[in-house]
Amino acid sequence: MKLKNIAVKAFAILLSITLVDAGTLKGHVKYDGKLPKKKKLRMDADPVCGASHSGAVYSESFKVAEDGSMAEAIVYLKSVSYSGGIPSEPVVLDQKGCIYMPHVLGMVAGQELLIKNSDATLHNIHSMPKVNKEFNFAMPKVVKEKKSTFKKSEPAPFYIKCDVHPWMKSWILVSDHPYYAVTDANGNFNIDGIPSGTYDIVCWQEKFKKNPLTGTVTIGSGESTKDFTFKRPSKKK
Repeated sequence: MKLKNIAVKAFAILLSITLVDAGTLKGHVKYDGKLPKKKKLRMDADPVCGASHSGAVYSESFKVAEDGSMAEAIVYLKSVSYSGGIPSEPVVLDQKGCIYMPHVLGMVAGQELLIKNSDATLHNIHSMPKVNKEFNFAMPKVVKEKKSTFKKSEPAPFYIKCDVHPWMKSWILVSDHPYYAVTDANGNFNIDGIPSGTYDIVCWQEKFKKNPLTGTVTIGSGESTKDFTFKRPSKKK
C-alpha cells in the first residue's frame, strides 16, 4: 500500500514538473499596407473545376482581412529539443474543387500524409522539397486516396503543386517537432506544450517567403505572446 502511495505521489510530482516546464505561445499576424486587389482564378481549362464552384474563386496566396489580419501564415520555433515521437494521426491534404485544402499546413517528419481526391477529374501531385525526395504521381478521378511521407525535416515551407491545374498549390512545413501553428481567418495562432526556454521563431507567409519575419521568444509556465507584422516593401527610388 505504501509503495502504491509513493508511486502515485511520484507521478503527481512528475506531472506537475511537466506542466510547470511547458507553456503556451499565442499571437497575432497582420499586414500593414494597402491591400492588393484579389486575383480571380481562371479554371476554364477543366469544366469539372469550374462547375465545382457557384461563384468566383480567388488566389489563396494572400488572405488578409480588412483590418489587416493575415490568415494562413505559419509560425514555428527553431532548434527545439523534442523526443515525443511522431504523431499517429495522418495529416490530410484534400483536392476539392480543384483547390488544395488546406492551403498551408504543418507536419512532423515521418508523419503520414494522406492525400485525397474529392474531385471527379484527374490531378497530378508533385512535391518540391529541398531535403526530402520529391514525389510525382497521378490521381485519376477513380483514385480517391494516396499515402506518402517526408522522412526528414525541411529548413522552410515548400510547395506541392498539380501539374494538370497550374493554379493549384499548397505549402507544407515539415518540422522535427510539433511546435508550429497556422494562423486562422482572424490572424491568430496558438502553440501549446512548448518546453520552457528561449527560442528563435519564424513567421512565414507565401508572399513574403524570401523575407520571413524572425525573432526570439521566451517560454515559461503559463502563456506567452508574440505578434508579427508584415509590411509592404518600400519602392526603390
